[in-house]
Amino acid sequence: MKLLLQNFTKQFINGQWKEGGSLGTIQNYNPYSGEELLTIQAANNDDLNEAYTAAEQAQPIWETMPLGEKQQLFERLVKVLEEKREEIIQWLVQESGSTHIKATVEFEASVTMVKESASFLTRITGQILPSYVPNKEHRVYRTAKGVIGVIGPWNFPFLLTMRSIAPAIATGNSVVIKPASDTPVTSGLLFGEIFEQAGFPAGLVNVIVGRGSEIGDAFVTHPIPCMISFTGSTEVGRRIGELAGKNLKEVALELGGNNVMVVLKDANIERAAKAAAFGKFLHQGQICMALNRIIVDQAIHDEFVEKFTKIVGTLQTGDPANPSTFVGPLINKQQVEGIQQDIQDSVARGATIHLEGIVDSCLMQPVILTNVTNDMPIAKNEIFGPVAPIIKAKDEEEAIKIANDSPYGLSGSVFTEDLHHGVEVAKKIKTGMIHINDQSVNSEPHVPFGGEKASGIGRFNGEWAIDKFTTVKWISVQNGYREYPV
Repeated sequence: MKLLLQNFTKQFINGQWKEGGSLGTIQNYNPYSGEELLTIQAANNDDLNEAYTAAEQAQPIWETMPLGEKQQLFERLVKVLEEKREEIIQWLVQESGSTHIKATVEFEASVTMVKESASFLTRITGQILPSYVPNKEHRVYRTAKGVIGVIGPWNFPFLLTMRSIAPAIATGNSVVIKPASDTPVTSGLLFGEIFEQAGFPAGLVNVIVGRGSEIGDAFVTHPIPCMISFTGSTEVGRRIGELAGKNLKEVALELGGNNVMVVLKDANIERAAKAAAFGKFLHQGQICMALNRIIVDQAIHDEFVEKFTKIVGTLQTGDPANPSTFVGPLINKQQVEGIQQDIQDSVARGATIHLEGIVDSCLMQPVILTNVTNDMPIAKNEIFGPVAPIIKAKDEEEAIKIANDSPYGLSGSVFTEDLHHGVEVAKKIKTGMIHINDQSVNSEPHVPFGGEKASGIGRFNGEWAIDKFTTVKWISVQNGYREYPV
């Protein structure tokens, strides 16, 4: 399928497609073939200001629009998404290196996210509370925050950007999106086109494609947005949190992970091995929730490694457009080089390459490392690539200790035949999400998503998103007049 470039070399501001004002450009490449997909004239600070101003003007009009009209627009949004299904999937394959399997899953999850967000239109409620003062009542109203700045990621670009946009819009806000430079279309410009075609008001959704060095800090510190929603690395998240804090802006930060699968000695080894292969190598491991460490009880370690290796050996690596490919390219060569260095450094410290994968440009075949300890780079760092470090634990207590010996706490997994005991183990692992007898890559739009420690601040999805993207106002009402001692 030939991709239609349409307006994707331009900025989307106040319902108009326009050239960016920067002297610089952003080149967009296919990470598998190296082919240049398009070149975008980057945005400058004037474009950024125009986008935020448009969003500020559109927001109060949108928030007061009749409920029925908003519902019709969300219904149209779902229809437009379904009409553009194959185009969106192909953009994910060619721009982000997503396999067809992963791109399809991402698209379907995005549609589900929109449908869940549409329900927010009738789920935003207030409260009436009693008062200690005679003849008074307290009313608590929940309203939109205002303008939300959304910074999209490159790994699950469409879904994770939609995860902020759809709830923000549904709760009455407007948005300005700054997509990742590696995926300016799937984490940005596609949304301009989709919301435009669905008939949403001009200025409600704006997309600014610019270089971080030129507009990155200003995107956060600009006086108009009251909240910044960011999905990406912990390093960048800390910078955004620092800038937002200085300017008293709220943040939603979904950051890095060093997720574990703890395989207890009573686990179904075959099932655990299959789950680990999926949770580690889906999208080449370039998922914040992907398994980064597999901790296995020494009593079953060797059998697990044998079965896991056999399954991983069947995973096809190659062109992500091929429906049978499970492991496609990494997003760029810098990622590959960094991972290779971590492998080399870990081997130098005693790790064993149990399964060695060939590297070809941005393609990396799966790698399995054994004899890994928690202080090695391959276990300590968030790898974001197709490398599976396996750590042997002498018992359950040590496995939990290893799992918690990390600054991250996003997702995780526990495999055991005793479900109640699995829950008790899961409670001891310091992470925002964890799954019994499943792998770590799980997300559903009505369930709280987010991490602890260096993995982020806040929760996405469902009622937690409603809380995040709205604010409350207390209005007290005095029935009759109050007597004062003056």
